[in-house]
Amino acid sequence: METLGLAVATPAGAENFELPRGSGGGKSVVILGAGIAGLVSAYELRRAGYDVTVLEARDRVAGRVWTIRGGDAVEQMGRPLQRAAFDEGLYFNAGAARLPSTHRCILGYAHRLGVPLEVWVNSNRNVPWDFAGKVQPERRMVNDIRGHVGELLAKAIDKHALDQEMPKDELAAFRQFLAAYSQLNGEGRYQTGGSSGYSVDGGGYNQVPQPVPPLSLKELLPNQAITLPYIFEHIHEMQATMLQPVGGMDRIAHALYEQVKPSVRLSSPITAIRRTGDRVRIEHGPGTQATEADYCVCTIPMNLLARLPNDFSPAKKAAFRAVNYFQPIKVAFESPRFWETDDHIYGGLGWTDRITETIMYPSSGIGSPKGVLVASYVLAFTRPDNPQAFSALSHEQRFQACRESVEASHPGKSHLLAKGVTVDWRLTRWSEGVTPNWPGGPFAPADRGAAYAELLKPEGPIVFAGEHLSYQGAWQEGAALSAHEALKLVASISAERKAA
Repeated sequence: METLGLAVATPAGAENFELPRGSGGGKSVVILGAGIAGLVSAYELRRAGYDVTVLEARDRVAGRVWTIRGGDAVEQMGRPLQRAAFDEGLYFNAGAARLPSTHRCILGYAHRLGVPLEVWVNSNRNVPWDFAGKVQPERRMVNDIRGHVGELLAKAIDKHALDQEMPKDELAAFRQFLAAYSQLNGEGRYQTGGSSGYSVDGGGYNQVPQPVPPLSLKELLPNQAITLPYIFEHIHEMQATMLQPVGGMDRIAHALYEQVKPSVRLSSPITAIRRTGDRVRIEHGPGTQATEADYCVCTIPMNLLARLPNDFSPAKKAAFRAVNYFQPIKVAFESPRFWETDDHIYGGLGWTDRITETIMYPSSGIGSPKGVLVASYVLAFTRPDNPQAFSALSHEQRFQACRESVEASHPGKSHLLAKGVTVDWRLTRWSEGVTPNWPGGPFAPADRGAAYAELLKPEGPIVFAGEHLSYQGAWQEGAALSAHEALKLVASISAERKAA
């Protein structure tokens, strides 16, 4: 749906959201979770004069915007504890990885709080694609498929197969356009002309460039796993220019945290959500503690809410159980930047039909001695059963699969991969997934059914927020926008109580 331009964009002016100053009047709000939705809620509520308490189960903020640095512990349920050993200044974005330039709301917070941004290279024609045991640069795959498609269309036009589909003058103009767009010769056949690369680059004096010959359609379409890579950069959210905070994806979350730190209590897992008249009572750790408040903003994912003791209505409880969550896995290594020095790759995503699915080349620190290579990001990009199969592997088995993938794309270089770290979001405590797979997918403007509609409704003094309650699912933008909607509800409920 995003590829067709049908996804819901950020509302105009969302970056300028603000509750009326002083409207809180000292009323108390407890926020469950210190991810983006929780931190945005705390920031805006405090500015409006509410008394805010944020309870976070983890010993850190930012939730699924998790940047791992040297010395950080990486705990996975049922697996050995990992300890990241990256050099100073290097990091691994285990969760959120990039920011679309269309996400004005979260970028607005970055600007307001002084978080510097840099370009994230999402698409790079020089990255390798590894499919059916053959490795080709992206430029050759993308340009050759366009050439072949254009040639087939030109043949159809020349054989008058489309005469009934377009007026004659438009058909002639389209045929002329195809010649340039798909690099067709006078006979309507595709010729690479160099856009797919050269076997011999042009050089000084008499070194004439020699374009590589076109790949066949069979080579360009070896299996269905290659479909998404061809259209990935055309998805609305994936189009250049993409951005990232300098120093790690968690920098915006930490900038928000600095504004609300006195209100945040870390290592405070929720053990029960209760109602006390028209107020809330949140039971939590460490030990046996309770926090009461006039209102609650709940950002806990539904899959976890379904297991928490609570006083919610049967309809809410049913909604919590309604949708399954995506469960991606990432693997990263520290390494000398051989992809830059040997293969001239500066950022971008390489694709493969192996179980590892992708290689994410770092866009930051270009030209420095070392970098963190994300050697696998598995999210059913190429095959639907990959996340489950990859999750079942041991850490060492995942590392080995990644080394084999890197070796295929960069022969002789896999031995340089060191200090491996892997994060499986299914096994990550307090998350156990990343975003719900609503009907139509997490982004599509399809009817999400009764469960989604139910979660948008307050439950007495409790309102809900999180990227799962937005049409920008799996993005920081969705978390921030949903927080804004939840805060409007809090303000409305508060106004109704005053009027009563």
